[in-house]
Amino acid sequence: MTRALRRFRSLPIRSRLALLVAAAVAFGVAAVSVTCWFIVQGKLYQQIDNDLRAAGGPVGSRSVDSLLNNCSSTPSAPGDRGPGSTDYYVQVISSTGVTCVFGNSAGTVRATDRDLAIARDPGRDGTMHNSTDTHGNPVRVLTAPLFVTFPAGSQLYPGHALLIASPLKDTDKTLNDLALLLLLVSGIGVIGAGATGLAVARAALRPVDELTEAVEHVARTEDLAVRIPVADDSEDEIARLSRSFNSMTASLASSRDLQQQLIADAGHELRTPLTSLRTNIELLTRSEETGRPLPEADRKALLASVKAQMTELASLIGDLQELSRSESQRGERIQVIALQDTVEAALRRARLRGPELTVTADLEPWFVRAEPAAMERAVVNLLDNAVKFSPEGGTIEVRLAHGVLTVRDHGPGIPADELPHVFDRFWRSPGARALPGSGLGLSIVDRTVRQSGGEVALTPADGGGTVATVRLPGAATPPPELP
Repeated sequence: MTRALRRFRSLPIRSRLALLVAAAVAFGVAAVSVTCWFIVQGKLYQQIDNDLRAAGGPVGSRSVDSLLNNCSSTPSAPGDRGPGSTDYYVQVISSTGVTCVFGNSAGTVRATDRDLAIARDPGRDGTMHNSTDTHGNPVRVLTAPLFVTFPAGSQLYPGHALLIASPLKDTDKTLNDLALLLLLVSGIGVIGAGATGLAVARAALRPVDELTEAVEHVARTEDLAVRIPVADDSEDEIARLSRSFNSMTASLASSRDLQQQLIADAGHELRTPLTSLRTNIELLTRSEETGRPLPEADRKALLASVKAQMTELASLIGDLQELSRSESQRGERIQVIALQDTVEAALRRARLRGPELTVTADLEPWFVRAEPAAMERAVVNLLDNAVKFSPEGGTIEVRLAHGVLTVRDHGPGIPADELPHVFDRFWRSPGARALPGSGLGLSIVDRTVRQSGGEVALTPADGGGTVATVRLPGAATPPPELP
């Protein structure tokens, strides 16, 4: 059984569906055929039983002398049965098993224990059962107590029973023909059901074959542009699976394009500091190898440049790590945070980076769901951007009210044609390319704010400078679970 089940599971789906359909139809047809056969058998036997009861009346109403004078221990030969002969078997049996056969009987029926029991106890009800004659032919037998007629009425004749039987040859032939016909029809039905099930399975699984071919094509060629055609009005499971596959390949294609773009941009951004580092280190190495030391001022400048380039590389690598983090990694660290505390921590770092600037803050309580470290990094990036572009002695104004954080600087501002690109990865305005930075700061801000359900925008400020606006959903009071 286990081996057969394992073999069945190893078959293709269309073959399994065809076999299941054929098996279901076979079961249904078999049940109907067997039921039909038994119903017909019951009807035929019922007709025979009614005929036997009708024939038993005239025979059983004869007098004892008439019965005994018209029966013998053996039936008459077919040619000697005389007028009034019948196709019925008619005989009387005694309680001791002695059989008396009527002269017009078609033969002798083998008496059974059931028949002898009625002869011994005439109070029993008559029975209908199947038996055989002395030649082995099947017969239907009516065994009943024997009644005899007196002037005063009919009475039981104890110690004897009357057997009337009808041959079942024609009935059995009819039932055998019916069984053969039902078997033939059932076989044709099962074969037809199997063929139909195979055709239906092929038609139903054609989209699955197309999906399989598409998956194999993607695995073989890494071509994520392949799509499976799906009707717009189709809502079945196959259509949903095809749409899900198309959506998955589109997402993978977009992710791969972004990854390739990120790698290309990162390689471009890394090339400049690495080239500068290599040049400075080669100068220092050549000075040591030739024994001609560099002037102290030049040497300090080279070391300072190396340190700055190393800092820039570390910052770039950190930004790349932040951008490469998946949503699942971020989701594990989400919690309710006090945004005003996060902004306060970022302000302390901004004041250290721009000690010559004046940084004012007006912060109201606001609680949001976000990753603490990522949100603090985003606010620090906004403030660093403001510090970088603020003139010496300038002012940076920070305000948090009703979930809206604004950072306003008094720098040169951003041209209108550059505003659509400020949140692109590695994008830097022509005027800022000489300044330190990786071009990923605002991109990280945009990603962090969107992942927290908010939005960020940079707009020109009245009187010059830029205003960065961050809107985050939350509440002015902490939820009960926040201590």
